[in-house]
Amino acid sequence: MTHLWPAPFSATPITHTQVVPGSKSLTNRAYVLAALAQGPSTIAGALRSRDTDLMRRALESMGVSFTDRGGVLEVTPGELRGADVDCGLAGTVMRFVPAVAAFASGNVRFDGDPRARQRPIATILQALRDLGVDVEGGSMPFTVHGTGSAAGGEVDIDASGSSQFVSGLLLAAARFRDGVSITHTGATLPSMPHIEMTLDMLAAAGVEVEATGHTWRVAPQPIGGRDWVIEPDLSNATPFLAAAAVTGGAVTVANWPARTTQPGDVIRGILERMGCAVSLGEAGQRHDLTVTGPERGGLRGIELDMGDIGELAPTVAALATAAATPSELTGIAHLRGHETDRLRALTDEINALGGRCEELDDGLRIHPSRMHGGVWHSYDDHRMATAGAIIGLTVEGVDVENIATTAKTLPGFETMWAQMVGA
Repeated sequence: MTHLWPAPFSATPITHTQVVPGSKSLTNRAYVLAALAQGPSTIAGALRSRDTDLMRRALESMGVSFTDRGGVLEVTPGELRGADVDCGLAGTVMRFVPAVAAFASGNVRFDGDPRARQRPIATILQALRDLGVDVEGGSMPFTVHGTGSAAGGEVDIDASGSSQFVSGLLLAAARFRDGVSITHTGATLPSMPHIEMTLDMLAAAGVEVEATGHTWRVAPQPIGGRDWVIEPDLSNATPFLAAAAVTGGAVTVANWPARTTQPGDVIRGILERMGCAVSLGEAGQRHDLTVTGPERGGLRGIELDMGDIGELAPTVAALATAAATPSELTGIAHLRGHETDRLRALTDEINALGGRCEELDDGLRIHPSRMHGGVWHSYDDHRMATAGAIIGLTVEGVDVENIATTAKTLPGFETMWAQMVGA
């Protein structure tokens, strides 16, 4: 039975302060680095969500110990062993853990949700083969026949489908016997900020990476255990900031980092270009970020290459439906391989509610249009679900199908949203 969630409508400007849990991307990278480290690590502020729980269970099943000490995780690496890994629909699990499995003594079998079998994965599996790892299969399900070590060497990959192919190799590269040299050969490289995030965290773990253009070289070296502190998830914060933009209100997100590699930070400039006022208070390493929207109906459209920030596309597309002028979002052809084909899904759902969205080869063109209520399908995609919630703020009668899918990265989203709107 399909569950429909009546998206709260707000006839008045929203004023609210929101605390956002930790970053999924930072949490899962910290988990992998802690699992491969020479000594123990601690992780404070780790996100608890479906994606991060799947990563933790995958590593635990392979012999890594996680102990919760009052909200701080102690992670102790162990001798990696064979296991069955459930990837769910988590791109980080299906693309980061196979390289870890190369150092297990035994077979590590990977499977996941039905949609996971359609997500791009062959690139990283072939790359591991080229680095001397025995991999059976070219899509989900597949098996890594771990032998406790792997040779490494040079590998060329086309990471046009996902930057996670590069990050997945980089995170484990220092453990390969001969190190790893990765060269991206494709015409485009989406989500470069996520690769920068990986490089930043590797440096924090004491791993030196030589980067030249789209080539990364990592010599064999120890990965250090360390104390990680996870920032709030800025991409998960963007729907709340969008609420201020579309209702003419003011929303504050607490503890916004002063310096970050998270792509979600770019939302500040996007909202300013669309007519919002954005202020970042002074508070040391972390600030309170406040977005104040223009008078209702005064939001401006935007032309934007989102190649580096594709995960923000559903939020920006939802904003665009409330703008007074057209928007064009490009550089995001790779979103067709995400939790769903986000370009097709956004087009279909916006148009079904009376909007005017045109699907382009690499993006979306959205024109102002008076929208109406109806069912907004989520496609088991957390960011599609939150996009529907944003639209529901200014369009009465929007019912979001399977809002619970937001638990992939933000458990309790619907409760936070209702509290914000005062519903």
